[in-house]
Amino acid sequence: MKILFSVSHPAHVHLFKNAIWKLQDLNHDILICARKKEVTIDLLKKYGFTYTVISESKPSRVHLVAEQIQRVMRFRSIVSEFKPDLSISTMDPSLAFVSRLMGVPYVCLADTEHASASINGALPFTKAVLTPSCFSKEMGPKQIRYNGYHELAYLHPNRFIPNPAVLTELGLDTDDNIFLVRFAAFDASHDTKTEHFDKRYIPELINRLEDNGTVVISSEVKLEPYLQKYQYKLSPDRYHDLLYFSKMYIGEGSTSAMEAAVLGVPPIHFERLNIGGQKSTILPYIGVLNELQAKYNLLYSFCDERDLLSKVDEILADLNQAKVIWGRRRDALLNDKIDVTAFMVWFIENYPASFNQLKNNPTIGENFKLRLSEVV
Repeated sequence: MKILFSVSHPAHVHLFKNAIWKLQDLNHDILICARKKEVTIDLLKKYGFTYTVISESKPSRVHLVAEQIQRVMRFRSIVSEFKPDLSISTMDPSLAFVSRLMGVPYVCLADTEHASASINGALPFTKAVLTPSCFSKEMGPKQIRYNGYHELAYLHPNRFIPNPAVLTELGLDTDDNIFLVRFAAFDASHDTKTEHFDKRYIPELINRLEDNGTVVISSEVKLEPYLQKYQYKLSPDRYHDLLYFSKMYIGEGSTSAMEAAVLGVPPIHFERLNIGGQKSTILPYIGVLNELQAKYNLLYSFCDERDLLSKVDEILADLNQAKVIWGRRRDALLNDKIDVTAFMVWFIENYPASFNQLKNNPTIGENFKLRLSEVV
């Protein structure tokens, strides 16, 4: 089977890497198309993937339009030459359109309900769209819901074993209190109404954390000079190792907060939307975030800096107990959720029969829970 994967963001490399390795082990022919964005290419190199760069992200709406045209042209050439049996990505209008144009079934994964431009552009050309069961948007007969999250494709215990060597590189050990702070760029098309953490409160946050341990900052934006000494300087493929050994995660953007939650690390998530002058968290718009907070109590999301700092103080008051509590909550989540990589590999290898089977019997997806890790 010839399968084309498209990765447009670092998170997509993590989402698909284990499935790609497994499919290659099963003798499928894989082609990876990549977009230059943040550390996407660095990650592909670190994991030893062969890939083709088809476009580059730049902070300009004019460029975004030109890039989409470029991507359509490049995908058309690549699909014509490679002749895939299936194309796969997260919601990608350019790949979806070219796949339909050239008669290639296109399967996509989606977990961001408010990414309206990508959804509206890709869905008409999509054969199947895989979403978490808690995804709040109904997408019609093409939608397949599975009991998991994107983050469980690479952070499920079947797929991820934390490497404590990352601590040695930083001169730390497992007993140290490590606080991972993240600042996001918010440059995606669905981030237009998102506001950053107010800079006036950053010194207050850092001082609170530094009084209790070691601060490491991961940032998609240039840091102020006084913050640069905290900057994460290790290889991007070590990020999840450090996150696992952290005592708390505090940051902008959703992905790292969800990653922390499924690793059992207390995440304090900040994301403020300004919609018609009304300010709120992004929580009501993303089903995964909402479920992690409301059902599993694994995550806290805030749109007010003072509320966030108050929750930080609460967790700092008893870090050791917090780690125990989050570990139990994580166990409850893992007991419910599936190994998403195992599910993806099965779905891809057996497509389109897998799509029809899931439509007729959605409980088939439950076969990929932790107890069946040895099967796939």
